[in-house]
Amino acid sequence: MAIWDFDYSSVSSITRLLEENGLGMTKKFGQNFLISAPTLDRITALCGLDESSVVWEVGPGIGALTTRLLKTGAKVTAFEIDHGFCRILREKAYIDVPNFRLIEGDALKTWKEVYEKEGAPDMICANLPYNVGSVFIASVIENRCLPSRMVYTLQSEVVERICAKMGDEQYSGFSILTGIDYENHEAMKIKSGCFFPSPNVDSSVVVMQRRKDPLVPDKEALAFLNLVRVLFSQRRKNVRNNLKALGLASEKIDSVLDKSGILPSERAEKLSVEQILTLLRNLDR
Repeated sequence: MAIWDFDYSSVSSITRLLEENGLGMTKKFGQNFLISAPTLDRITALCGLDESSVVWEVGPGIGALTTRLLKTGAKVTAFEIDHGFCRILREKAYIDVPNFRLIEGDALKTWKEVYEKEGAPDMICANLPYNVGSVFIASVIENRCLPSRMVYTLQSEVVERICAKMGDEQYSGFSILTGIDYENHEAMKIKSGCFFPSPNVDSSVVVMQRRKDPLVPDKEALAFLNLVRVLFSQRRKNVRNNLKALGLASEKIDSVLDKSGILPSERAEKLSVEQILTLLRNLDR
């Protein structure tokens, strides 16, 4: 059956659809519909899909981006938490569309089962609200689900953190988490008027392309990320104080920092990936 022909750029059409299905706008899941057709087309192009591609889309809403992804011929698995949107996707938009699959529920709780059965997709794309975006991205990377590419529409502040380099004001543990396996760049900014309703924050699209050579060997990645979490746990404290959370004696901490060439008074945001990896290896000795 043909993919649903719906005018996703029309606010009146969206409003009417919601009303017909007994759905009111709710802030519960951070719902903002992307209504700019050129923006949706550009995001689709950034995904770089073809008929052989396997894609996860998180938070499809009523399917504005989903429809474009399906038209590339890619196999799309959509994770949607809102039961009303699921009903629209299942019963109106993609009835018997063979390359579409809907996983109903909280993506943070459902994606792992799909990953365990099928492995990582070729790519993940999503228009994610602030309160979910960074948590979801961290979850997939920490669990070593590493698609070749990920394309996310997020609050601009989150994209800045993802793309930040050591020394940048936005550089954080999240910057390191997202950077050891991926090369990241902000592909575009999206004006608030491109959404309905218009959000109160700026949005950007980030493209995360998997590195051919990760900055941290996979066998050390989990231990490395655990150490990053410890080092950045309290940003106002220096490296020496944060390392105490590992339960090590002060003498041991001082010795390891000395071997790693790191001053005890240094703060985590001043450390490079290489320095943290050296610290990890000296801690293991």
